[in-house]
Amino acid sequence: MGDLKKLNLANLPTPIQKLTHISKELGVDIYIKRDDLTGGETSGNKIRKLEYTVAKAMDEGAQLLITCGGIQSNHCRATAAVAAKLGLRSHLVLRIDEEPPVEGNYLLDKILGAEITFISRADYSKRRAEIMQNIKEEYEKQGIKAYVIPEGASDGIGNIGYLESVKEIKKQEEELGISFQTIVCAVGSGSTYGGLFLGTKLYDPEKTVLGFNVCDDEQYFLDVCTRICRETVELLGKNIEIKPEDMHIVDGHKGIGYAISTDEELAFLIKLAREEGLILDPVYTGKAFYGLYQEIKEGKLKDLGNVLFIHTGGVFGLFPKQEQLAKVLEA
Repeated sequence: MGDLKKLNLANLPTPIQKLTHISKELGVDIYIKRDDLTGGETSGNKIRKLEYTVAKAMDEGAQLLITCGGIQSNHCRATAAVAAKLGLRSHLVLRIDEEPPVEGNYLLDKILGAEITFISRADYSKRRAEIMQNIKEEYEKQGIKAYVIPEGASDGIGNIGYLESVKEIKKQEEELGISFQTIVCAVGSGSTYGGLFLGTKLYDPEKTVLGFNVCDDEQYFLDVCTRICRETVELLGKNIEIKPEDMHIVDGHKGIGYAISTDEELAFLIKLAREEGLILDPVYTGKAFYGLYQEIKEGKLKDLGNVLFIHTGGVFGLFPKQEQLAKVLEA
């Protein structure tokens, strides 16, 4: 896009598939865009953002990437994988309550050779940017050029990954002979929703983008996505007004907390797997799709037209839930 550099790291375009059984049950045609298939170790939505973010880092001479997330962060795992692939080093700042078992994304982080710093939830909430900056300065004292990527690569440049995905969707609509009136995604750090919102505003303004937040609340993400989109607009030199009242965040479906699953949520994930042969993750897509399902069932969402749900990956997040899943399966 313009003068912005981009790495080609993701397997694109990702396929679009119809969910036949759930569409029949709900009386709404629901399709899914399989961004879980963007890669193996890099699978999920983060790689679209990292194509732009890491290109910028390398253009600035970075030898090491620093980023942050929860212990099972898909973004951190994807960053570690990209770094290894490109001959860079990675340092992850991970939020924990206590020493975690080595499983899921955290296991992959270690396999991929990432340096890891654990911090408390309180420090993560209030000091993560400061902590990453301190780590960067320590590396640079050693003569190692480091680049800090924010949580989820959710900033003005990371936002471009999903802005550009709207062009990909438009081309696929032409090939499939179908038009999507509504795009749906989970909202966890903001730039998947932000990119889709800005992309449709630029390239396909008739579409509505619905985001289901999996943490925090509607107002928090309206503020975050507005800020990110304004950063992108400034970066691109566009004259576009970004107003939070034009965004659509569907609150009330984060359940009992971020990355904490209820048995009902996991039962729905199993239902979808058995009816559609589709595996969602328990942290993002599982909650968002369950929220969409409930909203349609209860008649709260109407006139959606053809719906395109973005599968943002995260399958490795299933493995830390194996004990709870086993109990739900037995029940």
